[in-house]
Amino acid sequence: MCPAFTRTPLVEGQIAAQAEAHGLAEERVLEDVILAPQAVKRLLEPSEVAAVVSFLLGPDGRAFSGAPVVMDLGWTAR
Repeated sequence: MCPAFTRTPLVEGQIAAQAEAHGLAEERVLEDVILAPQAVKRLLEPSEVAAVVSFLLGPDGRAFSGAPVVMDLGWTAR
């Protein structure tokens, strides 16, 4: 699994640190810093990542073997 930034306590906790590092208001950090490289300007939700993991571990995911599954909201498409 190669997910983009996901709404987790770790990511939520980085907002204040990034605001200080970049001299921005916390409200601007998500879009201007964390999501800047992504085409789709939002965080993944944990349930979205879990759904793909569930698929991969289930019978329909049998064909996936050693291949990355990229969930980057367009980061690599830019």
